[in-house]
Amino acid sequence: MHGTVEDLTVDYEENGQLVVKELDKAILSKGAWATVLFRYQEWVPANDGYGPDKYVIRRYKKSGGEYRQQSKFTISSADQARKIVETLQGWLA
Repeated sequence: MHGTVEDLTVDYEENGQLVVKELDKAILSKGAWATVLFRYQEWVPANDGYGPDKYVIRRYKKSGGEYRQQSKFTISSADQARKIVETLQGWLA
C-alpha cells in the first residue's frame, strides 16, 4: 500500500517482468478520497513487447495512513477516451 497519492502506481511486475507499465498519471483529487487517471501499457508476450496505450481511473480511500483502491473504471479504447473528452467538453461549454 502507499502512504501518499504521488506514490500510487499501476506498475505491476510478475516473475521479474513488468507486465503493466505506467506511462503517466494525473492526480484528479487528493484527500481522504483520491482519484487518479493513469496511462499505461500491458506486456504482450506474443509480440515480445508492450501493447497500445490504455487508460484507467482509480479511486482510493485513505485508511490507517495507507491508500487502498476502492474502485476503477478502465477506458477500453482510444475511441472511447475521445468520446468521453468530447462529451465532457460539450457539457462544460
